[in-house]
Amino acid sequence: MTEAESLYARLGGYDAIAAVADDLLPRLQGDEALGRFWAHRGNDGLRREKQLLIDFLCANAGGPLLYTGRDMKISHAGMRISASDWTAFLGHVGAALDNFELPERERDEVIAFIESTREEIVEC
Repeated sequence: MTEAESLYARLGGYDAIAAVADDLLPRLQGDEALGRFWAHRGNDGLRREKQLLIDFLCANAGGPLLYTGRDMKISHAGMRISASDWTAFLGHVGAALDNFELPERERDEVIAFIESTREEIVEC
């Protein structure tokens, strides 16, 4: 697969993925159940986390970025993320993708990729 055919390219590249992250993170932070994961984070930490999310998504969608963060299991260990947290998270991801009117094929690929990380993130 060439970069032009990659999910990264079909999503619109870095700027489009960053825009979705910009839409998604405030949704998560403002969620009554999920907001606890960001409640005591400083602005610098939040900016770093957002950049790591963008890099992670870009790299895993076939883009030319290198993700330098920890793997998902280590990053989320001890956070006590539950199945209901995961379901709420996926709802916000879907809403963010819908906000950008992502075509069904790309939306399904993004959701499938995110779902593939569930086992490494959900603890209880």
